[in-house]
This record gives sequence, structure tokens and C-alpha cells, in this order.
Amino acid sequence: MESSRARRSRRARPSRRRPLMYTALASVAVVGATAAGTVYVKAQAHSGARAVSSAASPSVSSEEASVEPVAVPAVDYDALLADAMGAVTVPEDADVSVAVLDLDSGDSATYGDAAFDTASIVKVDILATLLLQAQDEDRHLTAAEKSYATAMIENSDNASASALWRIIGKAAGLDAANERFGLTDTEGGDGMLWGLTQTTAADQLALLQQVFGDDSKLSSASQEYLQGLMGEIATDQHWGVSAAADGSSWALKNGWLPRSATGLWDINSIGRVTASDGGDYLVVALSNGNATKEKGISLVESAARAAVSVFAG
Repeated sequence: MESSRARRSRRARPSRRRPLMYTALASVAVVGATAAGTVYVKAQAHSGARAVSSAASPSVSSEEASVEPVAVPAVDYDALLADAMGAVTVPEDADVSVAVLDLDSGDSATYGDAAFDTASIVKVDILATLLLQAQDEDRHLTAAEKSYATAMIENSDNASASALWRIIGKAAGLDAANERFGLTDTEGGDGMLWGLTQTTAADQLALLQQVFGDDSKLSSASQEYLQGLMGEIATDQHWGVSAAADGSSWALKNGWLPRSATGLWDINSIGRVTASDGGDYLVVALSNGNATKEKGISLVESAARAAVSVFAG
């Protein structure tokens, strides 16, 4: 904040002279800011002024008069993301929602609050649930569970996902873990239909915070295990939020599902990326109603790039 300096001029008075009196002039300087965005300023006496006698004016310190809060508007990242998404072409009949979190600042933004089928991104949630249950039981994963986990995350193997879905207690186990993870709008699929679990972009961002964030119900060992698998995705699945990364610095899980009733595709992607600015971001892109898998991939990649651009520029 810059303040203008008051200027004074003295005019000669030939008829008579009066005693010169200078009034302390105040200039404003920023002296601090709070995390909430309130900036504090203080009034300082002009460096060349002499204070008027206390009988003639209120007492004003020559160094500091007062401290007053001045509100500074907070950045509306949701609005910035909405603007960025305005440049993304969404095909007819398709719908998309996206969310992003800057791991350095903790700031986040979300676009859209609709519920989507998870398809295979629920596999991250299934493994997170299994790891949380193992922690509760004070045990390590069995060799079979590790084998299932590797195939499920790295290769998106459905049979392995079904095996672990049974082990965690299907939807009831998933929902119980998600309540502890802070997911409020995610509901496990009926029976063995884990791919039809319903979720939102905001909830998937909360899940990613459990996997990659500091304040997690998962132990550091559990986080590192899941992060490692998400960083070793099969080559044919190197798409999705990784489009917003600078090079190969990413960890992700994608989901794709053709709906038999409509012939349209659910295409989703979640993960962590390191962008061109060097910052680390958690990114979620969910979509449905895509005419083809390829068009859905293009949509979620465009949405991921738009989301990261809000913070990375």
C-alpha cells in the first residue's frame, strides 16, 4: 500500500508575522498482516514536523499514532477456477467437475459439486481403507493383499479390486473408513459394484489429502506404500491429471467405464502432480457422458491443466 505525502507551502505575510507552528503530519505504512488477510497500518509523524503544544492539540507521538486494521479481500480461487474452466470445451451430453489443492499454501479450489461414478479411481479408496483397517488391527498386509494391491493400482486389475473389496467389507467397510477420512458425499456401490461408488470432486480431493497430506489418518508408512504404487502406473495408463505435470513427476489413478444403458463413458483421474512452477498439487478431474474414451481423456486432461493454472499460472 502506498500513501501520498502531504505537501505544505508557506506564504510570506508582509503585513505581520505570526509565530510558526507545525502540525505533525501522518503518513501510513504497512506494519504487518495476518493469515486471514487483514493488514495493519500505523500512522507515523512526518519526518520534518514538530508537534504543537499539548494545550493546542491532542497528544500525538512523534513515532506512532495508532494501529488500525484494514481488510484486504481474500482471493476467490473457486471463481478463478470457474474462469479457467470457461476455456475448456465440454462436449454435448458430457459433464465435468474438477478440484485442486496447492500443497505448499494449502489453498484449494473446486468446480462443480455433482456426484459421479468413481469407476476405477475407487481403487485408491479401497486400498486406503484396507491400510487403515490393518493399522487398527496392528498388523501388516499379507502377501496376498500386497499382490492384490499392486495389481489393482498399477494395472487397474478388476479381479484384484473385487478380492480386496470383499476383504474390507464391501461398501460398509469403505463408508466407515471414509467417515474417518472426512469424505462426506461418497457412498460405496451396491454389492460387488465397487465401480459404481458415488463421489464428488471435493471428496476425492479430501481422499488425496489422506494419501499425500500431513494431517492423515494413515500412517506415514501406509502413505508411502500407496504413493509408491500410484507412481508406478502401467504405461498405457499414463494419461489424466499427469497432463498438468512438468515431465514425469506425478502419481495417479485413472478410471474409465462405459455405461451399458447409454453407451457413454465415465472418465476420471486423480493424483499428485509437480507443475512447471515447481509446486506440488493434488488434482481431481471427474467426467461422465463422454461419447468415447478418447474424448473423455481429452476432457479430464484439459480440466486438470485448467485447475493447476489457477495456482501455477
